[in-house]
Amino acid sequence: MRNSGNLLLASLSESDAAALRPHLKSVHLDHERVLFEAGGKVSDIYFPTGAIVSLVAGLSSGELIEAAMVGKDGVVGTFAALGGNVPINQAIVQLAGPALTCKISELRSAVLQSQSLLSTLFRHEQTVYAQASQSAACMAAHQVEARLCRWLLRSRDLAGSDSLQFTQEFLAEMLGVKRTSVTLHARTLQQAGMIKYSRGHIQIIDVEALQETVCECYDTVKSYYQALLGPQSA
Repeated sequence: MRNSGNLLLASLSESDAAALRPHLKSVHLDHERVLFEAGGKVSDIYFPTGAIVSLVAGLSSGELIEAAMVGKDGVVGTFAALGGNVPINQAIVQLAGPALTCKISELRSAVLQSQSLLSTLFRHEQTVYAQASQSAACMAAHQVEARLCRWLLRSRDLAGSDSLQFTQEFLAEMLGVKRTSVTLHARTLQQAGMIKYSRGHIQIIDVEALQETVCECYDTVKSYYQALLGPQSA
């Protein structure tokens, strides 16, 4: 599935791709659409081709904090096809865009017939887990400005664009900080000429400067996906 727009699908063998192709349907995922709830039922699998999905953890206070971000380099909900019980995270669309979707039962049927497909999906789930672990370490050890740069660069990679549609409220929620903190650090990045921010829209101006400011976690997570997908993910 070389032209599917999803790098994980593109990495599959021709036989595995052929097994999935008849079941995939194109959909548009709207911003802040919830694909499944933590502890809920998962009925559909999503391979983003332009959309970006956040896997978030909810707190009793009602706050949501992002654990991992999945876009064109991955798939959302595949654990359910691999025999997982219930999701531990909520999946919410961070950036609206297209995706390919299929039913859990259809993916499970394909997995039961292919050891190579099973292996690829297991390695993907390990990569998402590694990303979530890195995010937890990042939140504990790194400053908000460096974390904001990481989030913007990862979003840019997955969107394939320097223009990102995000509100400060949404950014604050995903980073687990107060909106005033995002406002302060976004202003600092803007004054440094790295980004241009207007209500609900971020334009990345200086990628190299962001890469110099970002914490090590950006490159670490990127290396996980390069190991999963090969050179095409670079």
